[in-house]
Amino acid sequence: MKLSIYQIDAFAKAVFCGNPAAVVPLDQWLSDNLMQAIAQENNLSETAFFVEENGSFHIRWFTPVAEVDLCGHATLAAAHCLYHHRGYHKEEIVFISRKGDLIVQPSSQGYKMNFPADSFVKTNDPHNLLSQGLKIDVSECYLGTDDYMVVLADQEDVSTIKPDFNIIEKLRARGVLVTAKGKDVDFVSRAFFPAFGINEDPVTGSAHTLLTPYWAGRLGKNMLSARQISARGGELFCELVGDRVEISGEAKTFLQGEIMI
Repeated sequence: MKLSIYQIDAFAKAVFCGNPAAVVPLDQWLSDNLMQAIAQENNLSETAFFVEENGSFHIRWFTPVAEVDLCGHATLAAAHCLYHHRGYHKEEIVFISRKGDLIVQPSSQGYKMNFPADSFVKTNDPHNLLSQGLKIDVSECYLGTDDYMVVLADQEDVSTIKPDFNIIEKLRARGVLVTAKGKDVDFVSRAFFPAFGINEDPVTGSAHTLLTPYWAGRLGKNMLSARQISARGGELFCELVGDRVEISGEAKTFLQGEIMI
C-alpha cells in the first residue's frame, strides 16, 4: 500500500519556521492502530488524516502517542495541502471533527480558520503542580476544556520558563498554556503537552481558542495579534466572533512523498 504524505510548516512565512505537521489524504479510513503507527513514525507534534465525503472532509489528528480532539496547525496544513497539492478550488473547506465543523478559507494572511471558542473558569493551582512544574509562583490560572492557562506579568516571564515536564505530565489535562501581554503583539504564549508526547509545541492553533477569548476580554478588543514564542516561533492573527474564534496564518510545504506499507 502506498499513501501520499506532505510535511507542511504551519503558521510560517517560510520553511523551518512555525509548526511542522504531516498530512495524509485518504480514500477511506485506515485502522486506528495504523494511523497511530504512522504518526509515531513521523514523530511530529501532529499528523492529520482526512477523508472526503459529500464535499466535506472528515479530519482526525494523532500525536506520536495519542489521538487528539482538535489541532489547529495540522488543520491549517491540511487546508494548504488541499489548495496547493490536491486541486481544491472552492472558497472554503469544511472539516468535520470531534469538535464540530471547522471552516477554513484562503485569506490575505494565508488561511483563516473558524473554530469553536473555548470556555474557561478561574481555578487554583491543583496540588501546586503548576508552580512546581513551571518553577514559578503561579498566582493567576484558568482551566479550559482541555488545558490549564497560566497568566504571567510580562513576555520575559513567559520566555524564560524552563518547565519540569515530568511534573506537568501529572496534571489531569491535555497540557499547560503560559501567556502574557506581548511587547509588539497583543499577547504571547508557550504551550506544553508532555502527556501527549509533546514537551513544547512550536505553534498551537487550538490553544488560541482559549487564549483569544481571555485576551479579548482583558484587552477590550476582538481582533488580536499573537506570537507563540517557542524556539521555532509562529505568528497568528485571531478574532473573537461570537462563540467562534477565527485564527489566521500562513503555511509552506517542506516535503511531498509516499508512505510505503
